[in-house]
Amino acid sequence: MLGLIITLIIVGLIAGAVARLLVPGRQNMSILTTIVIGIVGSFVGGFLGYLIFGKDATDGFLQPSGLIGSIIGAIIVLLVWLNMGSRRTI
Repeated sequence: MLGLIITLIIVGLIAGAVARLLVPGRQNMSILTTIVIGIVGSFVGGFLGYLIFGKDATDGFLQPSGLIGSIIGAIIVLLVWLNMGSRRTI
């Protein structure tokens, strides 16, 4: 169980950091927010991958396609986060 939590944090950090690098503009957020966006993005990417391809976690927990899906999901979550943040400043 502890290994799963550590893996989620590491994958979340990697996916969130890559998403922040790929999305243009400056994002003022902490490392904790980056990890949370990466973890939520992993769930979003996994859900989208399941809907599109019909694969689930029984095919293996850590796969390259899962990491790519995590990054894509983190980009989606980051764009939604930035869009919601810009609406608050009105």
